Amino acid sequence: MSLESDVIVDRRRMRRKLTFWRVVAVLIAIAAIVAFGVYGTPSGRKLAGVNAIERVKIEGLIRSDQERVEALERLAKSNAPAVIVHINSPGGTTSGSEQLYDSLMRLKAKKPLVVVVDGLCASGGYIAALASDHIVAQQTALVGSIGVLFQFPNFTELLKTVGVQVESVKSSPLKAAPNGYEPTSPEARAALDALVKDSYAWFKGLVQTRRSMSEEQLAKVSDGRVFTGRQAVGLKLIDQLGDEKTAIAWLVAEKKVKSGLPVHDFKMSPRFGDLTFLRTAAAVTLNALGLSNIARQVEQTGVVRAVDRLGLDGMLALWEPAVPN
Repeated sequence: MSLESDVIVDRRRMRRKLTFWRVVAVLIAIAAIVAFGVYGTPSGRKLAGVNAIERVKIEGLIRSDQERVEALERLAKSNAPAVIVHINSPGGTTSGSEQLYDSLMRLKAKKPLVVVVDGLCASGGYIAALASDHIVAQQTALVGSIGVLFQFPNFTELLKTVGVQVESVKSSPLKAAPNGYEPTSPEARAALDALVKDSYAWFKGLVQTRRSMSEEQLAKVSDGRVFTGRQAVGLKLIDQLGDEKTAIAWLVAEKKVKSGLPVHDFKMSPRFGDLTFLRTAAAVTLNALGLSNIARQVEQTGVVRAVDRLGLDGMLALWEPAVPN
């Protein structure tokens, strides 16, 4: 009996030691993950004394985004010596594109900024690119589509077919016009035409001012079409053909940015905003404690998200290829 008791005591002691070292290992892993997460932010790199060019990516449809505004403000306050903005966008809402343009202009006032076109920089995407003093694009990239669009579906004929009539009581004839449930009146169409023309004039004025174009040059590029990078150089829509390396060379030559600096991706989400590294740390901890099922759920909760259906309200500065009938 004494021998068995000693064995049991030894086993318990070993288990306590094993548990202790497991906890220590988990804490070290969490500390390493958190440190890596902090290092991945501009603030973290500033604390670590890392000097790097920041890469900002603008992709897909552009709409108003206050988080993006705040992120670019943080970048303006960082110690990054320069910023490279990669754009691959068909545009978006005029208000969202204007907001992005204003944010990039404020950023450019603090740091050298160059735009690189990754495939497509049209309409609202080009509005954003105008914030830079230097735009680089590949030869086959698509640039331009200077114009404004107001689109709405009209179901009048369809409703007649199915025998449905939508009635409304309005305070004035132009209230909620157009609505798609009745023919668009000449007055409503004229009001929309005035909105589009006003925004179009603003867009053209921005292009003319930022790209130093004459009226004749502006007329050649402002009919709504897109141009290849090769065409865009001669039309003054961009400054140079090339890629990110070309942009870096321009920063070194023209803005006196130190040669050989690394380029880091700048995350638009706030510092610790997505908590990815904390979710990873929690999963590691749970796995170490034998709770693998819960660990999987924690990771999936952070990764699997509902698709955010993009609601584009208002006028659009958007390019989309025509679909044949």
